[in-house]
Amino acid sequence: MKESHIYDIIRINIKKIRQEKGLTQAQLAEKTDLSHDYIRQIESLKVANTFSVDTLYRIAKALDTDISKLFKE
Repeated sequence: MKESHIYDIIRINIKKIRQEKGLTQAQLAEKTDLSHDYIRQIESLKVANTFSVDTLYRIAKALDTDISKLFKE
């Protein structure tokens, strides 16, 4: 599996779960103490931005979801 592929899966899942929870990118940014622009970049398939395990943990916690769900195809 290409490294970029797993990042794309995570990006898609973050956006999907965020929308299912009825949160905006700005609200997710506030809950994670990350910038709105950074959340936008994480969700964008056009930005080749990587992110840390800490960032994933903070997002999963803010979305009230198991971090493993972010990795499911």
